[in-house]
Amino acid sequence: MKPLVEPPQPDAGEKKSRQTAAKAPTRRSRAVAAKRGNIMAAALEFFSLYGIHGTSLDQVAERADVSKTNLLYYFPSKEDLYIAVLKGLLDIWLAPLKALQSDQHPLEAIREYIRLKLCVSRDNPQASRLFCLEMVQGAPLLKQELGGSLKTLVEDKSDVIRGWIKDGLIAPVDPMQLIFMLWATTQHYADFSVQVEAITGKTLSDPEFFEQTVKNVQHIITEGIQLRA
Repeated sequence: MKPLVEPPQPDAGEKKSRQTAAKAPTRRSRAVAAKRGNIMAAALEFFSLYGIHGTSLDQVAERADVSKTNLLYYFPSKEDLYIAVLKGLLDIWLAPLKALQSDQHPLEAIREYIRLKLCVSRDNPQASRLFCLEMVQGAPLLKQELGGSLKTLVEDKSDVIRGWIKDGLIAPVDPMQLIFMLWATTQHYADFSVQVEAITGKTLSDPEFFEQTVKNVQHIITEGIQLRA
């Protein structure tokens, strides 16, 4: 049944205006995200090669195809840009660790973790090298993040590993030392890719070498944490 009084209907022009207003924030947010992403990608390229002190905002702006003024609108200083890039890298680097869950079978979980971390080393070598460079320099701009969210995450995942040990699923190893071992082994292929290529003539971008690396690292690590009769 129709209402006694029909509500007023907006004319075509008003409808279009409302639709435009509703869509505008989405288009703008996407444009902002794309611009920030381009700037951060350009910054990563230079930061991973020359560090924060050897990189200029002029270089980054030129590579990102924006004006320096526009860059400074999104990132007020070179330090702000550097920290934003590092935090973005930390999210990528830690995603495989966050995926470890107590209800998984530990050996399968560790094997998958190794594969994911080697994928990160293969697909984001610049990110891994920049993170390594920051650590070597004493992490002056990331120390608070490391002592906060990273420390909490490692403690949480160490509890997961302790649970597996308590349930008799893996050998009694120090959980944090296991995590450090996984980091060191998988990131070696990104941080020292030049050395790996010089010795083997291959990189992780070679599908066969990638699979060989995954299987060998998985075998070496899981053999070390399996229970012995």
